[in-house]
Amino acid sequence: MHSLHVSIPHHLPQQEAISRIKKLFTSLRHEQKEKISHVKEEWKDETGTIHFSARGFNLSGVVTVHHTSIEINAKVPLAVYLFRTKIKEAIKTRAEELLSK
Repeated sequence: MHSLHVSIPHHLPQQEAISRIKKLFTSLRHEQKEKISHVKEEWKDETGTIHFSARGFNLSGVVTVHHTSIEINAKVPLAVYLFRTKIKEAIKTRAEELLSK
């Protein structure tokens, strides 16, 4: 497994950012239900842990919502890691849309 790290700045109150991230996970589960399965999401304070399968790959990550940024640290297989630049761009774009409203 390879590490994937993404940091996204935000200007929201921390609890609002956490709430939006949780809602995003819920909506992605419904939007991508044909591609994502075995989802397990747990939150403790400002840190969320998520495990899921996508297109045959098992993925896991930790999302930490700080006062001014969101840190995503994931473990991904090599086949997914090869697309890390595109994955990071997609995550940042979606997160920036979500956190700027």
